[in-house]
Amino acid sequence: MWALRGFDLDVPSEMGGAGGPGTNPEQLFAAGYAACFQSALLRIASGRKLDLGQSRITSHVSIGPDAGGAFGLAVTLDLDSPQLAREEAADLMARAHEVCPYSRATRGDINVELMVGGQAIAETADVA
Repeated sequence: MWALRGFDLDVPSEMGGAGGPGTNPEQLFAAGYAACFQSALLRIASGRKLDLGQSRITSHVSIGPDAGGAFGLAVTLDLDSPQLAREEAADLMARAHEVCPYSRATRGDINVELMVGGQAIAETADVA
């Protein structure tokens, strides 16, 4: 079990807060999701004997009101891996999205957009 202590948290000005120098829960979620997703991606790539040592996952998390008036999250996961063909990278992203614990835990509750090199990909229907 992990515990975080000693973080200065601030509410972003876009949400009515002071927008101070502290972090916010969305930034922490983005960091955790990116790290977990990268691990899932590396596991799948290693099974295919692919080297993703130079790859990077960038996670953007946004928060805003949903249709019901409550606040909801949206996530964009973007793979930068110039050594892979786009089709191969898109397939790896779709497969990682199926096994990543963050993706599985939030499926159906958070809109997640997968991208390769800054361009959205269509999720693969059959990723088994």
